[in-house]
Amino acid sequence: MGLAESLPDFPWDSLAEARRVASAHPGGLVDLSVGTPVDPTPQVARDALAAAADSHGYPTVWGTAELRDAIIGHLEHRWHAQGLSHEGVLPVIGTKELVGWLPELLGLGTADAVVFPEIAYPTYEVGARVVGARPVPCDDPASVPEDTRLIWINSPANPSGRILGIAELRAWVAVARRLGAVLASDECYGEFAWEAEAHSILDPAVCDGDLTGLLAVHSVSKRSNAAGYRAGFVAGDPRLVQDLVQARKHLGMMVPGPVQAALIALLGDQGHVIEQRERYLARRAVLRPALEAAGFRIDDSEGSLYLWATRDEPCRDTVAWLAERGILVAPGDFYGTRSTTHVRVALTASDERIAAAASRLTP
Repeated sequence: MGLAESLPDFPWDSLAEARRVASAHPGGLVDLSVGTPVDPTPQVARDALAAAADSHGYPTVWGTAELRDAIIGHLEHRWHAQGLSHEGVLPVIGTKELVGWLPELLGLGTADAVVFPEIAYPTYEVGARVVGARPVPCDDPASVPEDTRLIWINSPANPSGRILGIAELRAWVAVARRLGAVLASDECYGEFAWEAEAHSILDPAVCDGDLTGLLAVHSVSKRSNAAGYRAGFVAGDPRLVQDLVQARKHLGMMVPGPVQAALIALLGDQGHVIEQRERYLARRAVLRPALEAAGFRIDDSEGSLYLWATRDEPCRDTVAWLAERGILVAPGDFYGTRSTTHVRVALTASDERIAAAASRLTP
């Protein structure tokens, strides 16, 4: 059996009919499904990218010293990390590739379990399946199997928007250390915490200043409207990070030089992040009450760029109901067997499209 045959069907392909119906609406399609940023990439990134365009030499997998400094500075100033060194940070080609390939790069195999949230971004499971590891959806640190080698947590979560508190994060750190497992924390939505404070596992309040076994994963795709740049980074335990560096050198996994320059610029500018937060908060303030007025209940959704909505019916029925109104959303069954009555409604549409969706939902 080839690799493609061993993986689940690509979920977005199953939305073709709903997209067709929604696109036929007289007012046009409102696409709230994928969650791709629609607002402009900050000028500071464009300028840095252009200035570095004469990039005739190969970039390094580990990134420039200037980029490593920028990553460390960002994690220290924004996320309260302590004890990071250059050996403990690494740029990556967007974080989806890291999520998908991390089990392979860590040397996991058929004897190992990979744990991830019960309602989760599907690539955590795909990465486990690629290496033949056992995927284990689990939200309870006390129930983690003894053969677990990698644990994924995600806060604020995609799709549900749930935010883990410090006590919950500390419980995951404790179980990972007891088992000798790697704890990888997907923190890509950290800037978008609405109803609770988001924390990094690199914060001493969570890890007691000990980075052993910990990896924090960050991206500028959503934070900076730079999804097309494919720029992110991983940071934490220097031994683990250097193992990743060495493996990725052999595999040619390097962030392009101009993108590294843009990443430095974006990490050094918090102003555009504040502006983007305000945009999403305004869209959330329009869309959430409209969904509630239409009979939806919004669960979790303390953070991230989505509303986790339900009418307590099969999620595909909800997708079809919204498609008839020209609105396309993601069905909860994309994200696990515990989410078959929810849909994920993205805030990543223009103000005009969000207003159009709200008007179609209002009784």
